[in-house]
Amino acid sequence: MSQHYKLHRVREMAEDDEDFVAALAAAFIEEVPEDAERLRSAVPSKDYKEAYQAAHKMKPTIDLFELGVLETLIEVQDWGKFEQTDKNIDQQLITVLTAVDQAVNEIKADFGL
Repeated sequence: MSQHYKLHRVREMAEDDEDFVAALAAAFIEEVPEDAERLRSAVPSKDYKEAYQAAHKMKPTIDLFELGVLETLIEVQDWGKFEQTDKNIDQQLITVLTAVDQAVNEIKADFGL
């Protein structure tokens, strides 16, 4: 259980209410993959605004579930925010998307979602 994410901060926030933890896990499954898909298409098409917005929206949840890619996600966010046309963030994108995919699969299995 939870190799690709951590529940310590989630449980702390939920004050160990396991129903609330499960609700947060369900919200993760509902929201984060959708934003990851936005990133998956925005970065290659150089849609800086969309990349910024998607990454910015993902940050609190990625941080809360401690996926270990927050700094990398911030690089993607800043690429979009500052329209860093001279920077290639393909590797950072792959790192973030891989972490999200692994966490989603694991959360689904762990919570029966």
